[in-house]
Amino acid sequence: METIDEVISKMDKIVFDCQQTASRIGFFAILYRRVTIRIKEGIINKEFEDNARMEKLDIIFAQRFFDAYNLYLEAKQPSKSWFCAFETAEKSGTTILQHLLLGINAHINLDLGIAAVETMKNGNLLDIKNDFDKINIILSELVDGVKSNLSKVSPIFGFLIKFANGKDEVLLNFSIQIARDGAWKFANEYAIAANLDQALNNRDLSILKIGNKIAKPGRRLSVITKFISWTEWKSVPRVMDQLEVISKENMPLQLSFNKLETA
Repeated sequence: METIDEVISKMDKIVFDCQQTASRIGFFAILYRRVTIRIKEGIINKEFEDNARMEKLDIIFAQRFFDAYNLYLEAKQPSKSWFCAFETAEKSGTTILQHLLLGINAHINLDLGIAAVETMKNGNLLDIKNDFDKINIILSELVDGVKSNLSKVSPIFGFLIKFANGKDEVLLNFSIQIARDGAWKFANEYAIAANLDQALNNRDLSILKIGNKIAKPGRRLSVITKFISWTEWKSVPRVMDQLEVISKENMPLQLSFNKLETA
């Protein structure tokens, strides 16, 4: 791939395939496509420090998802973090939010740091830090908007979120800001690693542990998530259609640059 338009075209195909096969992998694919479209708009509007570099980062970043997805379809082994997300998508009793967070966990916690290093292969990694953070701001604001409106497809979760007081991440012990910070720390470690394969494998095992906690959050929370899942819409294509509407309505129109200063 050489352009972000090619990335979006491939995302379109994955979304279509997931709708046809009723695959819950499509929940994350819907969200990720919307993020990619927003990044494209940002590139067009010159919102990033280096817009050509951002397109390169987006392509490398997306390719890791595409590679993992294709390996899984071919019954081959993607990264353990992605396998956890894909395998969980085949099981019932898991909430829509869990599927979204499992994809985010693998893609941000593992893939983003690697993509940043590969993008800056012959340069200073620190130069990409602000644009690296902007990707996470886009994703974080979109996820917050989606969570606030999940009641349309997940009535009980919508009820619970009203009483979370901004602490809803405790339901599944996952924070995108913490993931962002961890991803940047890993990028710096990966950039100077003597053995890249070993560094990647070690990181993958660490992120798998987070994925397992999202998929199986302990006995008490598992009871809660199973109850939530029983009340959610059962039609995967319908959920995907509604997620598309929700994500489109809640996509940030302007990057919150002040979050870069306070994060």
